[in-house]
Amino acid sequence: MEDDSPEEFLAEFKEKNLGVWGIAQIAAGSGLAVYTMWAGLLMPGFRKVPLRLQVPYLPASRIQVQNVMKLLSGRKGNLVDLGSGDGRIVLEAHKLGFGPTVGYELNPWLVLLANFHAWRAGDYGKVSYQRDDLWKVDLTECKNVTVFLAPSVLSLLQEKMENELPDDAMVVAGRFPFTEWTPCRIEGDGVDRAWSYTMLAQKRPAGSNLLAEPEESPV
Repeated sequence: MEDDSPEEFLAEFKEKNLGVWGIAQIAAGSGLAVYTMWAGLLMPGFRKVPLRLQVPYLPASRIQVQNVMKLLSGRKGNLVDLGSGDGRIVLEAHKLGFGPTVGYELNPWLVLLANFHAWRAGDYGKVSYQRDDLWKVDLTECKNVTVFLAPSVLSLLQEKMENELPDDAMVVAGRFPFTEWTPCRIEGDGVDRAWSYTMLAQKRPAGSNLLAEPEESPV
């Protein structure tokens, strides 16, 4: 079982009649397993990543997800979630018609959990979760990008996005903003706040009067 892929793992569950109680037990156990693996097994290998780039797993709340989706309202095309965690942003974007929707996550246990959530929602195979380093992801064809990352990571990630994302791309950040970028819209308050940024505005020369001004989204 140790060498099983996520696909083989999920296929085994599909062959079993788990029932509601069985699903509940697996869901609860998966959360505990993720924490246990993170603390006991994954962290030693994760030390290869510089401390300032390590982002502990903290799932987005329902309100945070809603705020991100509000900022993406009216957008179309593909969507990439960098540091996708348990996959809830990717799943919700798929439900709203974005496609393809892909989550990139370095933690293999979270990738497994995300695939389980997709299977439970009936969307397994319709969304994609890949175990990959976000710094190696090619963003040149991405139209919509979401991130729930620490400020230390965002300050470095913005350079990669400016160099790779097309001008018509939109970036939505949850929990923490890009401090050197000017948001075009803001949704929510406190820890639930989310910020959206158009890449064309971020690539214009500093001081340009065409830069988007931040504004609160209408209630």
